[in-house]
Formats: sequence, structure tokens, C-alpha cells
Amino acid sequence: MNRSLSRSSLLLITLVISISSCKPDRTPDPIQPAVRTLVLPETPYNYAEITLPASWDNDALDLFENIPSFNETTDEGATLGRVLFHDINLSSDQTISCESCHHQSSGFSDNHQFSEGINGAMTARNSMTLTNLSYTRRFFWDRRVNGLENQVLIPIEHPEEMGLFLEEMTTRLSALDYYPALFTAAFGDPEVTSNRVGLALSQYLRSIYSYRSKFDEGEATDFANFTDQELLGKEVYFNGETKCNQCHMTNIFYTPGSMNNGLDLVYSDGGVQNQSGNASDEGRFKVATLRNLSYTAPYMHDGRFNTLEEVIEHYNSGIQAHPNLNDQLTVDSSIGGEPVQMNLTDEEKAALIAFLRTLDDHILMNDIRFSDPFVIE
Repeated sequence: MNRSLSRSSLLLITLVISISSCKPDRTPDPIQPAVRTLVLPETPYNYAEITLPASWDNDALDLFENIPSFNETTDEGATLGRVLFHDINLSSDQTISCESCHHQSSGFSDNHQFSEGINGAMTARNSMTLTNLSYTRRFFWDRRVNGLENQVLIPIEHPEEMGLFLEEMTTRLSALDYYPALFTAAFGDPEVTSNRVGLALSQYLRSIYSYRSKFDEGEATDFANFTDQELLGKEVYFNGETKCNQCHMTNIFYTPGSMNNGLDLVYSDGGVQNQSGNASDEGRFKVATLRNLSYTAPYMHDGRFNTLEEVIEHYNSGIQAHPNLNDQLTVDSSIGGEPVQMNLTDEEKAALIAFLRTLDDHILMNDIRFSDPFVIE
């Protein structure tokens, strides 16, 4: 062994240790949680006086409308609802808000197949859009709840969504400095109750109207604003052969019912059957609106289809012969009959998708009235 090299190495090691020991003992600064500051306009935004297109004034929509007299929308009530909708304090671990599963930029739905709740838990079904709820009476994919005021509090207590008991919620909200003035403006005094939370959330949600699409503009001009492809798609939609407008009707392209649309022969999720226990309800799910489909993918109750092309092809050639198949999707118009084969051409399928995109309300996706009022610092 080279003795001088060994001594040099030893000296170098000693020097490194000595220098290291002279460095101050510093631990990394802990990561500070983001500060969420509530920012609201001095004068509340307009939620109560919405001017809908003239074409929306019709008997069908009047029949669908469901705004209870005990909870008509006010600007102050909907403003409180907006804050509650975006507030993570409504979840047990203060990480999830209603908006977490219903993003404005995603058409008030979620672009994931299933949504993530507290502690990484996942929802069992795809998140539904929250637009035009003024025309809806029953809620959830299985329509198990009647009335929006009864629906809005359920996700807050659900153990895999927000996981916060309502009693704890009211205590927590009462301790936050921005709620006394908001509850006073909405209800006349600062008392926080779960009933008032439900009323305010419902007012906010009912104010999310989707009515400023290319289709809505076209109704006033005999669709002079449509391209040839969009006009062809409109014809395919309304021609009576595809029956698209039999299940997705009126200006909101929706039917207040549940149907089996032949997704499977055997369902792992029974839909309405889960509540009723009736075999005749297997595979029946709430009919979803077709508005804003460009924003609300994936599609169906389980988010199985990622694209509109997949959805159209299902109805064109993939309908399954389930015993409960809706009669609009059968050859002889009988429940459980032979599935239709629409046999659309590639041109017709592309045109149908082009038409469906005319139902997109791009203005709504950026409407500041429905944006997150909390600024993250």
C-alpha cells in the first residue's frame, strides 16, 4: 500500500467531515397550505332575472319547470349558494367542494370517469351536469331523490364524497367570518342551518341556465347560422327515424324519466332497480341532457364512452337486446323488443355530431357568476 496516499486520503476525509459539521443544522421550511380568500362584487351578480330566448316560452318547458314557491331565487341567496358550492369547508377534511366534481369548465360535470372524494375515495357513477335544473324534479342517475332542496345536502354527508355530518357543517360554517353577512343578506339574520344551506345551494344551481348556444340563436333565424353539415345533422336528429328527439326533447334536450338504453345484457349497476328492487327497472337510468356535450365527456352513467363518436356508434349498431330495452330503441316499438339498427352513413354520423355541438353554450363555461369566488394565494 502507498502509505503517503493513504495519509492524504485520510486528511481529505477529515476535512470534509469538519466542513460538513460547520454547516448550520437547517431543516426545510414546512409547506404552507394555500390561503383561499373570498372575493365577491360589491353588488351581487344577477341570478334572479334571467331572460331566456322566446323559443323557451312553450307548454312543454312550463310543464317541466320545478321552482318551488318557498325557495324562489334571489341574487343574495344564489350568491350565498355560489360561495357554499365552491367552499372546501363543506367537506370533512377540507379538501373537497361541490365544484370538485362539477367543474364549470367541464359543463358542471367531471371529465374523469368517476370523481374523487375525501381520502381518495371514488364515486360509483359519472358526475352529471348541473345545468337547467329548474326543469328537473328527480335527481341522481337512479332518480331516487325528489326535489333539489332534498338532493343538495346528500353529497355533503356521503362518506365517500364530502363526509361531513350536517351538524358539524353548521358549526364549522358559523365560525367562518364571511358567512354571517352572507346569511343575513340571503335570509335576514346570520343563523346558519342545514336547511338554509340547502335552500341557498338550490337557488344557485337553478340559476345555471344553458341557453346561449348556436342552436338557440338558430331558432330565431330559421337556422340561417347553421352550416350544411349542421343542417344535415339536425335533419338526422329530428327526422323521426333515429328517434333522438323522442328521448331528448324540448329546448333542454332532456326527458324527465329513466330508460334502459341497451348498454348491457347484464348490468353490474342496476340503476333504478337498486332502489325499487323490481327486475323491470334493471338498467334504467335518468335521461341526461345533450347540451354542452363537448365539455361533459365521458358519457353514460358509468362514463364508459370517451367520445361522441362512441356514443353515436352505440345507438347506430351497438344496442343490446335487454328485456327492459326502451321501446324507442326497438324495431316494433315494444319494451324489450329487437334493437334498432340505424345504419347511419359516415356522413350522417359526422353531421349528427356537428349538430350536437351546436348545443354547446360556450358563454356559460366562462360566466363569472358561476366561477370560483375564492382566490388562492
